[in-house]
Amino acid sequence: QVQLVESGGGLVQAGGSLRLSCTIPGSIFRTATMAWFRQAPGKQRELVTTITSGGTTTYADSVKGRFTISRDNTKSTVYLQMNSLKPDDTAVYYCNYRPLYSSTFTDYWGQGTQVTVSS
Repeated sequence: QVQLVESGGGLVQAGGSLRLSCTIPGSIFRTATMAWFRQAPGKQRELVTTITSGGTTTYADSVKGRFTISRDNTKSTVYLQMNSLKPDDTAVYYCNYRPLYSSTFTDYWGQGTQVTVSS
């Protein structure tokens, strides 16, 4: 089982910024599409953003223009830069990946990292 470890969460005021990080083994990372999900209290986990091995990105409408996903293939790490944070962004954030030749993300979930945005 691949271990997913997210970091970088915290408590921030509305309008502030945070950067999340997640690292997975390089043998998987190089060809995988990476993603960030989040789960707010009482809500289902939702897909926030993805980035392919080639750098193509997608974003949920709710974060477009505020969040930026990026990846460093030399460090096998994916980042999520979150700017202009809102209280609605409060959630546990998880990374995951979709292996090459797979149409779905894995069932592996780490502990996540808590992001709390105060108003």
